Amino acid sequence: MEQKSNRLYFIDAMRAWAILMMLQGHFVDSLLDPVFRDSTSTAFNVWSYFRGITAPVFFTVSGFIFTYLLIRVPQQGLENPRVNKGLRRGLQLLLIGYLLRLNLFGLLQGEVYGSFYLVDVLHCIGLSILGVIGVYLLTAKKRPWVFPATLLGITLVLFMLEPAYKQWSYPLMPDIIENYFTKVNGSVFTIVPWFGYASFGAFLSILFTRFKDARYLYPVAIGASLLSGAALVYLSSPLFAGLAQWSGISLFQDIFNNNYLFIRLGNVMVVFAIFMVLRRFLTHSTLLKLGQNTLSIYVIHFVVLYGSLTGLGLYYYLNHTLAPAVVVPGAIAFMFVCSYSALQYDLYESQIKGRFADMGNQLRGQAEPLLDELQRYAKLLGSRLLRILRLVKS
Repeated sequence: MEQKSNRLYFIDAMRAWAILMMLQGHFVDSLLDPVFRDSTSTAFNVWSYFRGITAPVFFTVSGFIFTYLLIRVPQQGLENPRVNKGLRRGLQLLLIGYLLRLNLFGLLQGEVYGSFYLVDVLHCIGLSILGVIGVYLLTAKKRPWVFPATLLGITLVLFMLEPAYKQWSYPLMPDIIENYFTKVNGSVFTIVPWFGYASFGAFLSILFTRFKDARYLYPVAIGASLLSGAALVYLSSPLFAGLAQWSGISLFQDIFNNNYLFIRLGNVMVVFAIFMVLRRFLTHSTLLKLGQNTLSIYVIHFVVLYGSLTGLGLYYYLNHTLAPAVVVPGAIAFMFVCSYSALQYDLYESQIKGRFADMGNQLRGQAEPLLDELQRYAKLLGSRLLRILRLVKS
């Protein structure tokens, strides 16, 4: 069924899994008492490991699905309608990312708090979409292999050079730009190296699209994903250690000392393989709807947990105070509330937007007479000022 459909259901299921993992991860990390963060606990270590997989999966899947939609249309370059849609989507994510970090109480006092300038997952995904579009446009008139090769090259460069550029500082940049490249001010994500996961997802999407009609697409894709994932998880660190010893290049040793990027990429490939294996069972409408409404879920969770706009979220009242007996069922309830709210919004989205549009039209209609009156007074005041100036001049 999946080969006949334009929609890749296992990708929607992966997005649903990733957003649910993100919900519980943020809830537990924000509210669990530090006393219970026991590194010797098997349960806590398993939770921490799987929580670390969430963001790489989310970025990779975002790059995959956007590029899949981008290249499936026959038009090329700027004529591709998905280019304009992608530009709007990328800018929309950047705008929403900043709006979620606004604090109305600060604005009423004429102050924008420093947290507004911090970069989060929405900023990086929005910028990653713009980055994929940029690569696509630059390579649109090149040979077909140039686009995927460039995307794969970006991933390798960003991951290989991470030990070097993570130490860089940007004193001449304003904070709003600097926060995209360094975490020193408190940014949760930075465009480097996280764009590397999105570009790799875009690379996978091109491979998948070019072989989508192959008879053994899924068996080969599952096997290749498992093998490459296992190799990245278990063999990449020994490889870099061996390269460091053989070449004497310190960069390889630095990668070996903190080889989280390639290992997490291996985790992503294993997750891809698992969801492709289970693809026939992941077609429930609710699961797919969750995967298609990740932005709404993210916005709702940000407001409820972190108190976007007001600062009065669960984090404000329960910051690192809950025991596991409370935080575990709380996380389950939190996932349910955010997911249900997003699905309800999706169900009535057109009506809600219509009401807001009607309200805007009413306000505009009520404001027009006032604006006309203000314009008339402004012209009258301007003419009187001109007369005064002429009198003074004469």
